[in-house]
Amino acid sequence: MNFFYFTISLFLGIIVNAQNTTADKAIVDSTKNWSIVGQNNLMINQSAFSNWIGGGINNVGWLAGVNYNFTYKNDKDLLENIVILDYGENQMQGVGSRKTQDIINISSNYGRKISDKWYASIGTSLHTLFAAGYEEGNNPDAPKISNFMAPGCLNIGSGFTYRANDNFTITLRPINARWTFVMDKELQKAGTYGLKNDGDSSLFQLGFLAMGIYKMKIMDQVTLTNTAFVFSDYLQHSERLIMSYNGVLNMKINNYLSTLLTLDLFYDHNQIKQVQLKQTLGVGLAYNINNGVKRNKK
Repeated sequence: MNFFYFTISLFLGIIVNAQNTTADKAIVDSTKNWSIVGQNNLMINQSAFSNWIGGGINNVGWLAGVNYNFTYKNDKDLLENIVILDYGENQMQGVGSRKTQDIINISSNYGRKISDKWYASIGTSLHTLFAAGYEEGNNPDAPKISNFMAPGCLNIGSGFTYRANDNFTITLRPINARWTFVMDKELQKAGTYGLKNDGDSSLFQLGFLAMGIYKMKIMDQVTLTNTAFVFSDYLQHSERLIMSYNGVLNMKINNYLSTLLTLDLFYDHNQIKQVQLKQTLGVGLAYNINNGVKRNKK
């Protein structure tokens, strides 16, 4: 717990210092160094059958999500905040509602430039879910396997960030504290998400974290965003890496319609000893915001 308080104090101290630095320059900079890139999506799919010899179940599904990147950048400071929220359900006749998508991913990383493209940085991130998940294809009558903040993964660490440009960023944290919270009492059992004992509500890990974002323009109106994450625990079983990959292929039809193809791969020995995979494809409404990066006049 002492390490927890020390890390929190260090993080808050740097953020306060960053805010003070920004405040000192407020008269000069105002909001001109901020950029906002955002995507809002609403995907709907539906199938209906009547006397159809091939068979089928009437169903309707929806998926809503937002993906925002708020970036502050000047000569020395870089502050990047990312908010990703996704949730979707599918309603099938005679079966009921099933959750198909559930993501809460919030992160913040502050860096102070030490060379042309390198920053000394400190950051935090939180990953969790909106609602409960169940076995047997998310059947609410089956055993519960997840819930909001069960698991909830909080990372706080310091290290270095390499930012080649707006499309390619890598962060390396030789010191990163990782807490896995299991706040649902039904899931607080030894072995669940790495918990040591029945009734435990969290697991603490200290290790090395690396993460990167690479955005590609494949062709006109088609972009691919790649996000990768690796964590190794210094305290126990450093060879058991926690790894994740997220790929989002955005095929823009016009200003309001787009097709999204997503692929998620995840491995954590403390969850299951297999690679987890999730893939989605949807066509629907999309509204994008991109104000570019504004600069002050010299």
